[in-house]
Amino acid sequence: MALSNRARRARDASEPMMTFFTRVANAAGPDAVDLTFGNPHEMALPGLVDAIREQVEPRTVDWFAYQNSRPEAQEAIADGLRAELGLDFEPADIAMTQGAFGAIELAFAALADAGDEVVIPLPGWFCYAPMLRATDLVPVEAPLDPETFDLDIEAIARAITPRTRIVVVNSPANPTGRVYPKATWDALAEVLDTASAAHGRRIWLLSDEPYRRIRFDGIGFASPAGSYPWTLIDYSYGKVLLAPGQRLGYLAVAPLVPAVERAELRESLGSLQLAIGWGWPDSIMQRAVPALEQVSIDMTELTRRRDRVYGALTDAGYTITRPEGTFYLWGRAPGGDGDAFFDALVERGVYVFPGSQFDQPHHFRITLTATMDMLERAIPHFVELAQPEG
Repeated sequence: MALSNRARRARDASEPMMTFFTRVANAAGPDAVDLTFGNPHEMALPGLVDAIREQVEPRTVDWFAYQNSRPEAQEAIADGLRAELGLDFEPADIAMTQGAFGAIELAFAALADAGDEVVIPLPGWFCYAPMLRATDLVPVEAPLDPETFDLDIEAIARAITPRTRIVVVNSPANPTGRVYPKATWDALAEVLDTASAAHGRRIWLLSDEPYRRIRFDGIGFASPAGSYPWTLIDYSYGKVLLAPGQRLGYLAVAPLVPAVERAELRESLGSLQLAIGWGWPDSIMQRAVPALEQVSIDMTELTRRRDRVYGALTDAGYTITRPEGTFYLWGRAPGGDGDAFFDALVERGVYVFPGSQFDQPHHFRITLTATMDMLERAIPHFVELAQPEG
């Protein structure tokens, strides 16, 4: 066999998503209503285009030379994090990465050894497990509360073993849209401290925050970095800019990480980025960061879309988790069969994300990054397929 064991495990973990992605890509025609991935369906934000255009024209001979983490990007991000999270981030705490994908990969490489376990939320992002399998790490699922989709602290505690090295949390959460309060992080910190002491090994927290700036109704945001010192934060600009194809993100070392560990991470992340395959963003995107820090998806329009679709579906009898953040709606499929619901919608030219991709076969996810026209065309089909849940 050509593939390594870890490559086969990663392939097997990725196969359901790759099959689904290929099916949608091959079947969805130009008139289809595609509510699957968080892709743009309108022209790019003007601020994004302006920021990139400003950096395209080279001003020095090394404009497009090899680049690691650029200082102006690190400084702008540290300033933003201090303002947002109230923690004393410094530029040296920031490692620029190829989106949140690159930041998560870097965190796994920095903290965990082959065979270590990483606790991930369920439902949660479908790429955690394949990424872990590709690096010989072991994903361990910790279910969220099945009714509210709150973080279940007791479930995390039960998932921890002597092999646990990292716990991953995601807020605002994909796919549910939940935003967790500081009290949740305080309770989790107590569990992780207790487990670390019991097993004689520090458990790290990776806070996956790519939707941090996409929140509704004035809901505040608390990062676990303020509650648990041993925290790293990953972030992607692809969400707030609605430009997932422009790979730009970072991994941040929380300021409360004890001094020795903080210094070691600061000094080592660059070497790891080189070792895992030049894990920095392109020069133009890094140079654009100070301007991009001020650019955002239109939250007023996104709120209008959320309220329209949430209202229409709940009026039709669907059970929908009202999102506090992200740009998704998460709901229970009519009859409790997400795959059958997906198939019925496909026959009508509408594509949603079946919950089976999140190991939740009774549910489905809709992206609100579609245009309002697309959403309005989809709503009658949802209404017609609604069934009372028995």
